[in-house]
Amino acid sequence: MRMKPKKQAAAPNTGRSTKPVKAKPIQTHEVRIIGGDWKRTKLPVADKPGLRPTPDRVRETLFNWLGQDLKGWRCVDVFAGTGVLGFEAASRGSKDVCLVEQDFALVAQLNQIQLKLKATAVQVVRGDGVATLKRWVAGSVDLVLLDPPFDSNLFEAALQGAARAVAATGFVYLEAPKLWTDDALQAFGLRTHRHLKAGAVHAHLLKRCVDNVVSTSDLK
Repeated sequence: MRMKPKKQAAAPNTGRSTKPVKAKPIQTHEVRIIGGDWKRTKLPVADKPGLRPTPDRVRETLFNWLGQDLKGWRCVDVFAGTGVLGFEAASRGSKDVCLVEQDFALVAQLNQIQLKLKATAVQVVRGDGVATLKRWVAGSVDLVLLDPPFDSNLFEAALQGAARAVAATGFVYLEAPKLWTDDALQAFGLRTHRHLKAGAVHAHLLKRCVDNVVSTSDLK
């Protein structure tokens, strides 16, 4: 007599899906230069706490404010990080761009990018950004780029140093988690020239005060 095969017990219902799980896409950790000679060049973004490259939209607006041609400008990027702000300035023709960064690994990365791009106008300096500004020759910089860590207490000291270093006709770019009003900036001898809010970022383009008078043309 043929024996009937025993039925296999059904697998217990664990509530879990039997469908294959798709792997999550890997984050690229890159940022692109958006204009000038190195347009579309990708820069690496290290996986470090607090490292937050300036968003594309903000950078595009900033260099629209400044004009796309920065030929002959002297610039310093005080909290360089990825270096994207400073390399954007060099890409548009700045003759001297100093990238100041304290983190050893980021400095090494900036040096690698500088060599890869053959960016002879770019100098990478390891050191404290605020201390470097204090040693800068007064009134010798056309553009000071300030993007301190948002959770730091470096904003006041950085603004004080930038106001001293920037030329009378130059600009200070400040990226911050809050709006800096002209009343607050006046203590540093600075005033708002342009302002943009994009998400959590407040982007300020500042100029030095001239006898504490703001030209009406700057407010248009």
